[in-house]
Amino acid sequence: MDEVVKIINDIKAGNIKPIYFLMGEEPYYIDKLTEYIEQNVLQEHERDFNQTILYGRDVTIEDIIGNAKRYPMMADKQVVVVREAQELSRTIEKIENYVENPQETTVLVFAYKYKTLDKRKKVSKLIAQKGVVFESKKLYENQVGTWISRVLQGRGYSIEPKANAMLVEFLGNDLSRISNELTKLEIILPKGHTISAKDIEVNIGFSKDFNVFELQNALGSRNQVKAYQIAQYFADNPKDNPMVVTTSLVFSFFVKLLKYHGIKDKNPTKAAPILGVSPFFMKDYDIALKNYPMKKVSAIIAALRDIDVKSKGVGANGLPNHDLLKEMLIKIFN
Repeated sequence: MDEVVKIINDIKAGNIKPIYFLMGEEPYYIDKLTEYIEQNVLQEHERDFNQTILYGRDVTIEDIIGNAKRYPMMADKQVVVVREAQELSRTIEKIENYVENPQETTVLVFAYKYKTLDKRKKVSKLIAQKGVVFESKKLYENQVGTWISRVLQGRGYSIEPKANAMLVEFLGNDLSRISNELTKLEIILPKGHTISAKDIEVNIGFSKDFNVFELQNALGSRNQVKAYQIAQYFADNPKDNPMVVTTSLVFSFFVKLLKYHGIKDKNPTKAAPILGVSPFFMKDYDIALKNYPMKKVSAIIAALRDIDVKSKGVGANGLPNHDLLKEMLIKIFN
């Protein structure tokens, strides 16, 4: 994120490079930087004649070079953006000759998603010398909560730990999707507001009481009544709570619990990164640790593997979700 801010600040200061190669597994920052360049390098009246959008699947490297070598019309610069540039991965090295002597009046942007250039190769080194090579890496799930808090702080909001955890639990590390949901909240909630679990439930649609996060809490604390209530809710709402997803998340919870059994130093700030969870949730793992000895956790993990196979229709003759959920809870609590 700091690198993104630096690139934007350089552009604002007029330090604009002739080539921007934006690559990596996380498309969110690639899209944001591309969008910023499209909207800010040229003035609005200059864009009609001086901003060209190309798509990797429709063009060759020669086409891109031809566009990049044109001179701007009634403007100091032109912008050429190559979206979906990863489609050119087999021929991207042909850009080397252009990179060695780029057109100074052209800003050439490659949005190279889900892939990266080999930084040891000549083309990568050349682009880094003449322009900017930015790698957008996927965040680990234990980093997403901090990212959400930072983004909201920058937009004038804060968020409760439980609400933050709900977003991570249900949206994973898909930053684009999370950002879209945060934008929805911004439209509805006033600046300065602290986003709560209730806000998430009302405005995004995740139930604060009947979700996998609450099911994990019920399982960890051996609250059988609550666990069966949530399971019934899931069975009644299968589209919003697919069995495959539920099994996967419960399985992940017990795998982390097994790992926690093996950690000697159970200080939350040290154990949380190892488990890949927020320190806020370590108290839940402490409770589960007391309720489930290591041998029992291993047996639960084996049972969950079997239920996962059944949920995918293998050897279960199409058992309904209700029966699979009931079987899962019986195996965990017995």
